[in-house]
Amino acid sequence: MSDITLIILVFCAAVILGVIVYNMYQENKYRQQVREQFGHADKDALLGSKTDFVRDGKPLGGEAAEAAEPVRTKDVSRPSQKAEEAEAIAQPAAPQADKNDLFAEKVAAAAAAKPDAAIEVEEDDFVEPVLQPEAEKGEEAFAFERVDAPAPSQTRLQGKQKTLLHLNDLTKLELPWFDPRFDYMAYIALSEAQELHAIPRLSSRHRFQIAGCTMDDRFQIAEPIPSVYYQGFVIGLQAVSRNGLATTQELEQFGEQVNSFAEKMNASLLLTDVETFLNVARPLDELCARVDQTIAMHLVSRGSISGTELRAAVENLGFELGVDGAFRLPNEEGEPLFTLVTLDNTPFTASLLSSQAYRGFSMLFDITHVPAGEKQFNRFMDLAVKLSSTLSLDLVNDKLEELSTQWLKEVRSYVVARQDEMQKVGIEPGGSLAARLFS
Repeated sequence: MSDITLIILVFCAAVILGVIVYNMYQENKYRQQVREQFGHADKDALLGSKTDFVRDGKPLGGEAAEAAEPVRTKDVSRPSQKAEEAEAIAQPAAPQADKNDLFAEKVAAAAAAKPDAAIEVEEDDFVEPVLQPEAEKGEEAFAFERVDAPAPSQTRLQGKQKTLLHLNDLTKLELPWFDPRFDYMAYIALSEAQELHAIPRLSSRHRFQIAGCTMDDRFQIAEPIPSVYYQGFVIGLQAVSRNGLATTQELEQFGEQVNSFAEKMNASLLLTDVETFLNVARPLDELCARVDQTIAMHLVSRGSISGTELRAAVENLGFELGVDGAFRLPNEEGEPLFTLVTLDNTPFTASLLSSQAYRGFSMLFDITHVPAGEKQFNRFMDLAVKLSSTLSLDLVNDKLEELSTQWLKEVRSYVVARQDEMQKVGIEPGGSLAARLFS
């Protein structure tokens, strides 16, 4: 080997070594940049963000939807001393809107800064933070199913005439539209059969339903239909919802409005005792707030994908584009299971999908609306993996870190635990009661 050949080989080796060192420097710089943009490793990025459709009052569908959804109202029905203690230990909620709105922009900046050279990452090199195990609670803390519905105790009789129905008999009925643990109940018995000329306005913040007993002793949702006469009514105010627990003042105001309605009908009225009802509803509301979470998985491209290609891939798996600009996968009954949205929560539209490219999208798993069991979460992950493979996307969290198998197992266990809590109190995930409480 001549001296010239040896010099050339040494020079080539030096160049290769320099390229390797430069790539390592770029990789470390990229990792540092991503972590600065998307948070720190001690935060659970999957469950700490993208929690739309929950009690923080930030629904999917863009800024207009966010403005329409009311935020959770503070419960002022508790004694003032307890309220002060709760405020003293309360932790401020981290704002999510700004981060969600800028997610796509951060993905684009991070992807543009990333070098073209491939980077090998060993899965065991980084242990992603997992959910902290909850402290063991006594059996009584989850024994909500043993709590009886509050007994009515506030009775107001209008006149001494005999009523067509007995108020005490009305309280014993189990009607499919109400759950006395969550609905503040009012019972009205008429002295003579009457038509319902108009639905009374009984609350501006909480939903309510009115069931009427017709002349053939059948109950139905009351409507102002001519020639339909009612003997009495059962009215339920849904006091637990994503708006938060109704306050004492709101329940008392509802009672006054129902009383005015009964007076106009020359009827007798029975109201549930407010404090007794709240003693039952408060722990159930706290449970609802705890389980009301949405899991988000992000599928991100290092470049971009066309909207036409994206739509074809998701519709091939059964997703359907809704009028609100989100793709949803329906179950056998046509109810949505999983949701697919843009990274910045702007709506998908047919025209945009046919004309523009996307950095990726997010898949959402609503704990309260998906039927319970590991099977559904496994299906959710299978769909995410299929889309990731079909569209050549990276399955990542908010910090653009690849989701590890162990971490996904922890999330699956967390989902199952929250759904078990719901079932213990008779709230079936994906059922009719869950649809009322978490809508």
